[in-house]
Amino acid sequence: MKARKLIIATHRDIGYFFAGLTVLYAISGVAVNHIDDWNPNYVIRTEALEVGVLPFGSPADLGTEVLRRMGITEEPKSVSRVGREHLKIFLDQRTLTVELPGGRVVDEHARRRFAFFEVNYLHLNHGKGFWTWFADVYALGLVVLACTGIFIITGKKGLGGRGRWLLIAGIVIPIFYLILVVWF
Repeated sequence: MKARKLIIATHRDIGYFFAGLTVLYAISGVAVNHIDDWNPNYVIRTEALEVGVLPFGSPADLGTEVLRRMGITEEPKSVSRVGREHLKIFLDQRTLTVELPGGRVVDEHARRRFAFFEVNYLHLNHGKGFWTWFADVYALGLVVLACTGIFIITGKKGLGGRGRWLLIAGIVIPIFYLILVVWF
């Protein structure tokens, strides 16, 4: 009886401690899973415009001329030629792609997606350092939650009944997926 109380108390306390982070990681996981459908970190607005025919010149000179014609005073982070007919100008929150020599510009403005950027930053461990260690503790906490959760319910609803079949299904589905997708 004491072991069961310890299992329940451990599950409860670790569950409370990691509940908030679990919800954040779940939201981030869904967002990142659908990265082909949307950018979970940034809202990107694209606008096309014309600045007129551009003279031949170095990438830096062309970049300066495009920015002048567009009325942009911000210093570019970098300007580079992408093939013979394209120039990219990288600014703080936007990228300009210029067709040469015609002068058509595709202006992409990017801004961080509210809340998603920060949650994905944590989930994808961009912070490193302390966050790596905390995320490792969290992962071990999830293992403890899974293992203690298995033994909380007893009888027909626990491992002696349907719990066994749900546990087996939860193990078999990812293995079956790997067999179908990775190994064949």
